[in-house]
Amino acid sequence: MQCPGCSTEMTSQSQEGHYGRTLALDWCAACGVFWFDTHESIALTPGAILRLFAQIGGERSAPHAPLSSQLACPRCQAQLERTTDMAHGTRFHYFRCPREHGRLITFAEFLREKNFVRPLAPAELAELRAKVRMIQCSSCGAPVDLGAGSACGHCRAPVSMLDPKQVETVVRDLKLAEERRTTEDPLLAARLLGDRLAVDRLFREPRPVWAGNGSGFGLVEAGLAAIAGLFATLD
Repeated sequence: MQCPGCSTEMTSQSQEGHYGRTLALDWCAACGVFWFDTHESIALTPGAILRLFAQIGGERSAPHAPLSSQLACPRCQAQLERTTDMAHGTRFHYFRCPREHGRLITFAEFLREKNFVRPLAPAELAELRAKVRMIQCSSCGAPVDLGAGSACGHCRAPVSMLDPKQVETVVRDLKLAEERRTTEDPLLAARLLGDRLAVDRLFREPRPVWAGNGSGFGLVEAGLAAIAGLFATLD
């Protein structure tokens, strides 16, 4: 796959997805971007997110040129649309294929999406302005004049930072989530299937106990009665 940013061949790698899926991701270190097919980003396991975080830390030391505003989908060549989304109360940006083939996201915006990066508070921004005038946008690589504003003039991403305390919290939460995922009861899926079949049987009975003597019944009340009957069978 050719990188939409620099047209060189992207590097492909496999990462683990939820429900036993294997995800084939593509990335370009020169442009600092990932390409995710369809919903691959949200399908990443906590362990996969941690591995990508470590990978970004090893690849993101060198600056890169700002991405062009005219980017083509590597699948269908349609122009990618800049899109704004929100996760964990933080806005992040990416470039989406209008035909839903996937999305291109910079390393910095991926870290923002996964809650590793946060915008600077007003006091932090004022302190930074007192020390430096120009910085490089972590999202797109363009220069940011702090005297002119608190967002990149090229990609409009807010000036952000990698807060060590926040990173520590996010890494700890992801490790716990991965541990729970990998040590889950192997019989859970079978028990859930059995519970589902039990509920289906209750609703298929010709004259359920919750139907009463009247001609009608409430759906909410019927569902509650069915669930109560299910729990009674599990005692």
